[in-house]
Amino acid sequence: MTRVKHDLILRIIKTLDAVLITVPFALCWYLYYTKHIASPFYAKGDYLVVALFFVLFIIFGRVYDAFLMSMQRISEIVYAQFLAAAVSDFIMYIVIWLLSKHLPNILPGVAALIGQVILAAVWAYNANHAYFKIFPPQATAVIYDIRQGMEKLIGKYGLDDKYKVVLTATADECIANLAMLDGVSTVFMSGIHSHDRNVILKYCVENNIGTFVIPRIGDTIMSGAYPMHMFHLPMLKVGRYHPQPEYLFIKRLLDIVISAVALVVLSPIFLITAISIKATDHGPVFYKQIRLTKDGKEFGILKFRSMRVDAEKDGVARLSSGDHDDRITPVGKVIRACRIDELPQLVNILKGELSIVGPRPERPEIAAQYCGEMPEFSLRLQAKAGLTGYAQIYGKYNTTPYDKLVMDLMYIAHPSIVEDLKIMFATVKILFMPESIEGISEGQTTAMSGENN
Repeated sequence: MTRVKHDLILRIIKTLDAVLITVPFALCWYLYYTKHIASPFYAKGDYLVVALFFVLFIIFGRVYDAFLMSMQRISEIVYAQFLAAAVSDFIMYIVIWLLSKHLPNILPGVAALIGQVILAAVWAYNANHAYFKIFPPQATAVIYDIRQGMEKLIGKYGLDDKYKVVLTATADECIANLAMLDGVSTVFMSGIHSHDRNVILKYCVENNIGTFVIPRIGDTIMSGAYPMHMFHLPMLKVGRYHPQPEYLFIKRLLDIVISAVALVVLSPIFLITAISIKATDHGPVFYKQIRLTKDGKEFGILKFRSMRVDAEKDGVARLSSGDHDDRITPVGKVIRACRIDELPQLVNILKGELSIVGPRPERPEIAAQYCGEMPEFSLRLQAKAGLTGYAQIYGKYNTTPYDKLVMDLMYIAHPSIVEDLKIMFATVKILFMPESIEGISEGQTTAMSGENN
């Protein structure tokens, strides 16, 4: 089957999903809300409202990866679809509120959401099974140099039904005989130096072989290059992180508005958490720790205390070992699992010490250790640190420092309000996903270890 036909079938299946999820909202709108808004619409207005929901669901479906029927478990697809539908329904509820004389009844909207979740589950199950019935596993090659174990990750994440690894070879072996790639439809390149990678990549493009490349630090820096012409030659201008003033202004405005509103809305959670921490061991409620932000500037990050008061009595800074760390208090385990321990950082955001989105701030002592192993780690300090970030959304709690650095540099290379908003919304997805905080397994450690450039 050609790649064009493959993509067309996928687009049809995904569009069918968006239509199915729109149906409960449309019924809710036509059967209830049209009769209770201030100025009932005629047909065209009704069509526009339903179309708005359709578009919103597609947008947030992409944010939450709700359409990846072949890349995720069915439960993950349903969860992502639920989030996309819930956010879209909420926005439409606000729109309906603005059109009404009073706060509209939310129950019809809740009923629509329940119907959407049921349809999402039906679609996810059938789409997932239909995909693997229509499309056989792709013959796949894994070409590696420093980083090994990609074939183990394919199996670990349940993607062996999509990618059937028929060839594993080193970059040197592949370059010596590029014809070994003939017959495969997908290639994964892992930890290959730029010269060797480019030779293989050009061969793959020439022969219409889909290619996945794990980027290196230099790749992420180059991805933010500005294309231009000079001396009648094509040029790529590369420089330090220097976003437009308008971007920085809007980003700071969003930080102030969102953090202020969140502090007010979440104040009951603050109160309950503070009482629980105090009642557990009578120690301080908050914990202040020195972290690094833009250009290496130090600031005191504020958190709810989740560990014993004497957690670092020897004065040595050390990372948490996860849920099994015996320094974590009973209340600490709960607030860490729900990310509540991070909420006081809204104060840091309001003060301008932190942003909502940006590379996570690291402790000076630990940052110094990382810089000793890979000097490029300091490149994270080009941008203001954030409460959430690219590495937090797409990485895991113990993702290696090298890979977190690459993710952060991918964010820094493309400053955008749209990207910031996407990360904010995507953060909601990981709040209730234990996979986002679990440690790296033995197989992942091999495949995702750092390397020198």
